Amino acid sequence: MPELKLFNTLSRTKEIFKPINDPNVKMYTCGPTVYNYAHIGNLRSYIFPDILKKLLTYIGYDVRQIINFTDVGHLINDADIGDDKIEKAAAEKGQTAWELSKYYAEAFKRDITALNISFPSKFTYATEYIQQQIDMIRTLEQKGFTYLTSDGVYFDTQKFPDYGKMAKLDIEGLDEGLRVDFKDKKNKTDFALWKLSPNDQKRQMEWDSPWGKGFPGWHIECSAMIFSELGSHIDIHTGGTDHIQVHHTNEIAQSECSAEGKFVNYWVHGAFLVLDKDKRMGKSEGNFIGLQNLIEEGFYPLAYRYLTLTSHYRSFLSFSPDILKSAQTSYFNLKKLIRSASEKNDDLNNEKAIIYAKKIIDSLLDDMNVPKAIGIMWDLVQDNEVGGKNKIDIIANYDQILSLNLLDFSDFPELQIEIPQEIVDLANQRWDIRQKKDFQESDRLRKVIQSKGFDIKDSKDKFDIVPII
Repeated sequence: MPELKLFNTLSRTKEIFKPINDPNVKMYTCGPTVYNYAHIGNLRSYIFPDILKKLLTYIGYDVRQIINFTDVGHLINDADIGDDKIEKAAAEKGQTAWELSKYYAEAFKRDITALNISFPSKFTYATEYIQQQIDMIRTLEQKGFTYLTSDGVYFDTQKFPDYGKMAKLDIEGLDEGLRVDFKDKKNKTDFALWKLSPNDQKRQMEWDSPWGKGFPGWHIECSAMIFSELGSHIDIHTGGTDHIQVHHTNEIAQSECSAEGKFVNYWVHGAFLVLDKDKRMGKSEGNFIGLQNLIEEGFYPLAYRYLTLTSHYRSFLSFSPDILKSAQTSYFNLKKLIRSASEKNDDLNNEKAIIYAKKIIDSLLDDMNVPKAIGIMWDLVQDNEVGGKNKIDIIANYDQILSLNLLDFSDFPELQIEIPQEIVDLANQRWDIRQKKDFQESDRLRKVIQSKGFDIKDSKDKFDIVPII
């Protein structure tokens, strides 16, 4: 198979991808905590794994991907204190935690569908794997990696010598920060595996366990779902860079101690979407923008996907309405060039077309350098030495990976505007006159049409009416 290079966060280098069990690839993508809509920064974290999965499939691998829903156990503070995000949001909205989490999980599915992100082999819900989580905690307990506090069951990070290896944590230099009760907690980096329900509080989501009634910690959920669906050793784990220091570091610790072997071969992380002054977008920051907000402002979902693909997945993506507007214009201009190429059935310079095709796939295989691949596509569609048929074949081939609907021309903004019958009649009248080669009258009618806010795009055998925007 073609050689794919991926930047592995674990080694901080690009590595040649080699699956555990060729041609099968096991891939896990950290899913959302479903207490609110996903904002567009969150959604960027699902576009690059989608590209990776489609690229792997394209070059011949059989990919089994899991995306989870965290529908319990993610507290408002990573230091294992505070309310559960799901229960807190449910109380504020007057809903049950179950209703709320299901609603936002379905909203997430709608968002990724609009962005042409294909569904995984399976969506997993943390609440459906409670017994598996309890079983994993018991395994860790039996091996001596846990201890019990008044608050719950904790993982003893001091007993895992490689703790923090991926994040390159300076354990001694870490700020102790907020914690449950440090006199009960042995080490500042220890984390909850199972949280006990408060005696004076009835939670909506709680289960019986060997340690008492309670609920799982956030980190154990992912490990248990991965073990259940993919096994204890997987090829690829993806997520945002914000998960490296705590969530994924804790996943590695509990998973490798439980199975006594390597957990993940390739950790692939995507960078943040940032606003003005490099400020990260987030629900807690109060600068939430959802995909539906963009749609209501007149933006197309695939224009946002196009924007994310113009920046490498490991680079910060700057966002503003003006930046997205520019990206949307570029997206439709690219599609218009492709449509022009589709109207030509010539087969010029096949050798040059092959060179373009190779450059595109080489870019994608080099740690998913999609911005470079898109730049090469722009060069291709504007190269008059390459025939239209060759251009369309190449675009169709690689849009299987990019999923930008580059050969679907039905979404052009001008096509969404209703054209008045008066304009249609004038355009038809002008076309008849033009066929009779009365170009003076044809030009006059064209000016009349333009004065009413529309223009005519002539081709050999037809014309199109487009609004003047």
